[in-house]
Amino acid sequence: MSNFEFTLLLIAAVLVKGVCVSARAAVLVNGSPTFDFRCEKGLRQGDPLSPFLFLIVMEALSWLLKKAQQIGIFKGVCITSNEAELSHLFFADDTLIMGEWTRDNIQSIARVLRIFYLCSGLRINLHKSNIFGVGVEDREVDNMMELLGCKRGGFPFNYLGIQVGAKMSQVSN
Repeated sequence: MSNFEFTLLLIAAVLVKGVCVSARAAVLVNGSPTFDFRCEKGLRQGDPLSPFLFLIVMEALSWLLKKAQQIGIFKGVCITSNEAELSHLFFADDTLIMGEWTRDNIQSIARVLRIFYLCSGLRINLHKSNIFGVGVEDREVDNMMELLGCKRGGFPFNYLGIQVGAKMSQVSN
């Protein structure tokens, strides 16, 4: 995504926010409308617009993560021998960010999430988030956990209904 596309994405988000906060409604009582009132709480769970808005917002976060990789402040995980890097996965309302295990890399993630919050107004709830260190001492995971303000996750765990980190011979169908 180019800077121009990112700018268009932010403009679209501002326009959608304007539509949401400028909405007015009235209630029918015995067939007669009451006075108009402003809808101040935004979208509700189950609103048909919610998934679309989430995709727009996650596209902006994806762009920020890719930009951090391009300028060299964040390093994802190499998954193949040809240096293909994986840094994040999004599914529904879940986000999985993965990267090289260094203090600088994790601080960069914290900065990207802060920038995302400042741009979108959406704060990641780190108290509900987990950090996993693969092949890393528990002490080191605890240090990074305190840096981010999240919980330490353990293996195996379930992600989207699939057990991750278990021996596949022990996983039953």
